[in-house]
Amino acid sequence: MSIHLSIPSPDVSSIQLGNFTIHFYAICILVGIVAAAFLTNARLTKRGAEPGIVLDIVLWAVPLGIIGARIFHVLTHPDDYFYPGADLLRTLYIWEGGIAIFGALLGGAVGAWIGCRSTGIRFWTFADAVAPGLLLAQAFGRFGNWFNQELFGTPTTLPWGLEIDESNAAWPLGLPAGTLFHPTFLYEVIWNLVGVAVLLLLERTFRLQWGKVLAVYLIWYGLGRTVWESIRVDPSEVLLGLRVNVWAAVLAILIGLVIFVVQSRRHTGIEPGPYVRGRGWEGAPAGVGSSHTDSDYVDLGEPEETAPGSMDAAATSEIGSKS
Repeated sequence: MSIHLSIPSPDVSSIQLGNFTIHFYAICILVGIVAAAFLTNARLTKRGAEPGIVLDIVLWAVPLGIIGARIFHVLTHPDDYFYPGADLLRTLYIWEGGIAIFGALLGGAVGAWIGCRSTGIRFWTFADAVAPGLLLAQAFGRFGNWFNQELFGTPTTLPWGLEIDESNAAWPLGLPAGTLFHPTFLYEVIWNLVGVAVLLLLERTFRLQWGKVLAVYLIWYGLGRTVWESIRVDPSEVLLGLRVNVWAAVLAILIGLVIFVVQSRRHTGIEPGPYVRGRGWEGAPAGVGSSHTDSDYVDLGEPEETAPGSMDAAATSEIGSKS
C-alpha cells in the first residue's frame, strides 16, 4: 500500500475586512520584520547599545528597503511595466505584488547607514547585529509565496512536492493535472533558518566583528539563492544565459567575500563598542555605551585619533620639562 505525500497549498491568500484586503504575504513580511527587529535589538543591547535604539534605525531601513525592493523588481521585469500604452503608475502599485529581496538589501543598507549616522551606532556593528535577523525575516517572508502559490520550482516526483492549483496563472503550459512542483519556498525557509544558527555559531566561535557576520550572511544567502533561483519556473529576465536574480546572488557572494577580506585586513582588533567616537547614551552602565570606556576593546587596524592640539600640547610639555 503506497502513501501519497505532498504539500498542499492554501486555498486563500487574503482576508477581507470591510473595504480593506489584508494579504497574508504582507502579514508574513511584517512578522519577519518584527522578529528581526527583536533579535537585532537583543544583539545590539548585549553589545552595549541603548535598548530600543534599533527602532530609530529601522524607521529608515524598512521604508527605503521597501522602495529598493520595488525598484529592483520593476527594473528586472520591464516587460510587465513598460510597453506601448502601459500605465506607468502601476510601477508604484506595490499592493499588486512584486518586490525583490536584493533591492530590499540595497535600499535597506542605505536606510541603515542613515539611521546609524543619526543614532551614533557604528554601521558595521549594526550590520553584524542585523545579519541573523535578515535570514530570520526572509524565512518568514517566504511563507507569503506559499500562500500566493508563486515562485515554485520545476516539476518533481519527490514526496514533498508542492500542490499548485491548475487555474494558477503561473501553471506551466502542457503539464498534466496533478503535477507536483519543488517547494522552493520551503527550501529557502530551511536554508535561512539553518543559516541563522550557522551565523551565530561562527560569530561566537571566531568572534566575528567589523561587518564579517554580514559578509558571511551575504555568502550563505547567495549560495542558497543561486540554487533555488535556478529551479524556479516563474518568468524572469535572462542575462548571458542566467536569470537576473542568479547574477544578483553571485554578486552577493562576491561582495561578501570582499567585505570579509577587506575588513579582516583593516581591523585586526575588537570593536571599541557599538557607538562611534563621542556618542553614547545617558544611563548606560559604567564602561558600556561609549566607544572609549572599555579598555579591552582595541582595534589595531584603526588607531585612535589624536585630539586636535593634543600633540602640540604634549610636545610643549616635553620641551618645557627639558629646558
